[in-house]
Amino acid sequence: MQFGIDRLLAEPALRAPLKGRRVALLAHPASVTRDLMHSLDALAACDDITLAAAFGPQHGLRGDKQDNMVETPDFNDPVHGMPVFSLYGQVRKPTDAMMGTFDVLLVDLQDLGCRIYTFITTLRYVLEAAVKHRKAVWVLDRPNPVGRPVEGLRLMHGWESFVGAGPLPMRHGLTLGELGSWFIKTLKLDVEYRLVEMQDWQSDAGPGHGWPLGTRIWINPSPNAPNLWMARAYAGTVMLEGTTLSEGRGTTRPLELFGAPDIDALHVLKEMHALAPQWLKGCTLRDCWFEPTFHKHVGKLCNGVQIHSEGPSYDHHAFKPWRIQALAFKAIRRLYPDYPLWRDFAYEYEHGKLAIDVINGSPALREWVDDKAATPQDLDALTLPDEQAWTSERQAYLRY
Repeated sequence: MQFGIDRLLAEPALRAPLKGRRVALLAHPASVTRDLMHSLDALAACDDITLAAAFGPQHGLRGDKQDNMVETPDFNDPVHGMPVFSLYGQVRKPTDAMMGTFDVLLVDLQDLGCRIYTFITTLRYVLEAAVKHRKAVWVLDRPNPVGRPVEGLRLMHGWESFVGAGPLPMRHGLTLGELGSWFIKTLKLDVEYRLVEMQDWQSDAGPGHGWPLGTRIWINPSPNAPNLWMARAYAGTVMLEGTTLSEGRGTTRPLELFGAPDIDALHVLKEMHALAPQWLKGCTLRDCWFEPTFHKHVGKLCNGVQIHSEGPSYDHHAFKPWRIQALAFKAIRRLYPDYPLWRDFAYEYEHGKLAIDVINGSPALREWVDDKAATPQDLDALTLPDEQAWTSERQAYLRY
């Protein structure tokens, strides 16, 4: 199969509309061709493309920033001699001066298929800026590595943020290029937009079920996205960023596990199975021990649970990472009623709101966890209508 960047490089007819126009690239470390050349270098080698600038999203063009909320400065590329602008530094929306450096912006970002992954919001911001400045945006499409399943509550109006670009569920099941079309339609953007589609992407084919496992090499799109298994769990484990529990940062399996020094993982697992065994299908949950070398609970031995989605027990359509993590919160709240679960800090530039609410796009999930009387059936009653409505709405944007 071919990703959008591979097709653009291989097909001169696709590149023809770029002739005579200044081109910029929005990219990150996973923006590579089939033979693992970075897209910036590959495009610079094309005689018929005039590269004028580059942009980096959160974590930077080269992936230099390890943690969240660590900003990246602008710099001048030492090889190609062009400005590289940070969209996660002094600004998150491109400035007028940045927009003045190009005519067409190529967006080549590997997404994770989760609403909170900030590359989605960056795409929205550059589309809106392109409308204002009459610039063109082309998305060089890449797979949604977790495929088409939909899960989670939709973001509520008024809860938009840098980790919530619009009323999407946590797992949206679209590629970045398809999301671009959705933004344009729902935000009524008058912009020159082109989606350079992938060739032969099979969104449901095993064993990758979204990612072409065995035929394309995985490269971290952000420092703590080391493999496909993390991507599969991320729509649930990302909620740990709003809690005092470790999400495994500072270990070799970040965002595949959770834990803390003061919980009993076996008891948590037992409570989860008692509450909603139907939510735990499609994967294997294993109690484990780990000691983070940085981030939360650094240097402390933590007891926790690892979510295994890489073995023979994996069922792509049964696996529900958002519900699994929600259920873990509920189990901890039941076992330890006074546990200080919710972490109170300014999360992704949002002040005055709990991080867990910003992540979920409303207080609904937290309120369900903290309500002693609320059951798994109650959360399903809230969530299923959102999932069904989104599954219907997104149908018009599916290109594969």
